[in-house]
Amino acid sequence: MNELNITTPALLFSAVSLILLAYTNRFLGYAQIIRNLYTEYKQDKDAILIDQIKNLRKRLYLIRAMQTFGVFSLFLSMASMLFIYLGFNLAAAFAFGGSLVCMIGSLAISLWEIQISVLALELHLKNMED
Repeated sequence: MNELNITTPALLFSAVSLILLAYTNRFLGYAQIIRNLYTEYKQDKDAILIDQIKNLRKRLYLIRAMQTFGVFSLFLSMASMLFIYLGFNLAAAFAFGGSLVCMIGSLAISLWEIQISVLALELHLKNMED
């Protein structure tokens, strides 16, 4: 194994920061959709709205998991940089490995959430076809 230098986890740090920003934007978009659906639901408790609400709830939980794994990835990346700075190379390698695993987990959950988002759009398309 090659020895880590401080720039290796620093590269992951910038990528994770951008991904967390994208996740936050997605969360804010869902928050606005939920507020709009709330108004619609109060007026008409249509079955399509209920399905959309269930879908959004699931997606919100997935976004929370994506953000959690992303934050842990960022935390472990920073810990890795600290361990490298302090000369604890083995701890730095484990922290960096953990950071990579958390980022893979976050991206996998993101892919799952995208698949569910497509199902939500299919509900709209089906409703328009009927």
